[in-house]
Amino acid sequence: MEATLTTETTAIIAGYDLPGMTVAVAGPDGVLTIALGFADRENNRRMSTGTTMLAASIGKTFVAATLLQLSDEGQLSLDDPISKWLGDRDWFDRLPSANDITLRHLLQHRSGLPDHVHLDAFAELLPDRVDGATAEALIGLVLDLQPLFPPGEGWAYTDTGYLLLGLVIERATGRPYEDVIRERFIAPLGLSSTGPSNSTSLPGLARGYVETGSGLGLPSYTTDDAGVMLWNPAIEWTGGGLYANARDLAVWGRAFLSGRILSEAAYREALKGVPVPESDTASSYGLGISIRTESDFGPVYGHHGWIPGYVSSLQYYPAYDTAVAFQINTDIGIINSDQPVLPDMEARLAQILFGSGREE
Repeated sequence: MEATLTTETTAIIAGYDLPGMTVAVAGPDGVLTIALGFADRENNRRMSTGTTMLAASIGKTFVAATLLQLSDEGQLSLDDPISKWLGDRDWFDRLPSANDITLRHLLQHRSGLPDHVHLDAFAELLPDRVDGATAEALIGLVLDLQPLFPPGEGWAYTDTGYLLLGLVIERATGRPYEDVIRERFIAPLGLSSTGPSNSTSLPGLARGYVETGSGLGLPSYTTDDAGVMLWNPAIEWTGGGLYANARDLAVWGRAFLSGRILSEAAYREALKGVPVPESDTASSYGLGISIRTESDFGPVYGHHGWIPGYVSSLQYYPAYDTAVAFQINTDIGIINSDQPVLPDMEARLAQILFGSGREE
């Protein structure tokens, strides 16, 4: 299996002209990880299984898992209005539809909040003034804007909503979010190469190669020759906010997306999906989980992650009790492609692992 997976990954790297790629498979027989290509072309640093990258929006799965556990423990309800937790903030009433949004709306991207990441005001923060941008400052970018739709009546992906959820978690627990997920998930699962991307110096980080014309004015790669990031990823916080290697992502995906770390009731809640517009009609979005109800390999639960210079995929296949994660240290030709690049890679790896899929 390792040899055929290596061969297919090598073909993917060559076909898409990637600098490097790591792949991990966590299943009933353990964890298999491979690493190919370069973590840093200019300094001739090869990719290794320990190489980390920014996991970007895959971090939203940790936010969702935390809230699901807190709900199970009676510390909050997923249908709480966010006003219960954040209504005393001096900016709260300026939040679009502030008094009608629930935690569930935010988890499922049904709040109607604009996404600060796509606002001109956000682009102006990068790269020079990013160090001073707190979560509340970023939320401030959407204050007084019109909602995209009334809460619960549409779907629009918004990192802003997940920043609000981070504030709720900290209010409910009385602790920093990073400490909460370290205690609940990172330490118990042995995710030794996972941590908050709250600094420009992150352990084992690959250099990321950036798609030009992103509108953010970022340099063409993410790190200097010493491996220090040229911009501060702390700006992401609970919109993503983690570095990890592929092995840790696969282990985490199998634990969370199988329901192993949740009660049966919480897992059912997590998989209650709502339709996602402009996507495959079989796709929906649960509580921090992208759901495909149909594929050649049965249902698939997971999440993608993108931040300039890094692309990650985490997919869990319940029929095989197996999670597959991969990370790529470039977004060039991937994010702005008019072709389904990530689904193609996912399908190719799944076929190697599971054969032709289900019998028709």
